[in-house]
Amino acid sequence: MNPTMLSWAALGGAIACEVVGTAFLNKSVQFTKLTPAIISLAFYGVSFYLLAQALRTLPIGVAYAIWAGLGIVLTAIVGIVVFQQRLDWIAMVGIGFIVLGVVIINVFSRAGGH
Repeated sequence: MNPTMLSWAALGGAIACEVVGTAFLNKSVQFTKLTPAIISLAFYGVSFYLLAQALRTLPIGVAYAIWAGLGIVLTAIVGIVVFQQRLDWIAMVGIGFIVLGVVIINVFSRAGGH
């Protein structure tokens, strides 16, 4: 597999691990529950490792923007679906802008390494 594709796969894994880590962070109740806290830290560790691997071929600004942006969006979805949290319309508009930013980077920017 070509190195750029491996970097994109690593970035996808980093995003997924960050979202899982954040969900367990919520379950840890401010680190008062040991098992969810350890799971959270483990997933964050793997997420940072995979993000570092993605930086082999992807520019740091692009990789971080996508990692953070999609992490925010997916975490918001987990909050709604798993934790029954509600977002007002202003929050939804803001999340929409994040998605739009990620799309613009991936579709129109040449800095993305593709």
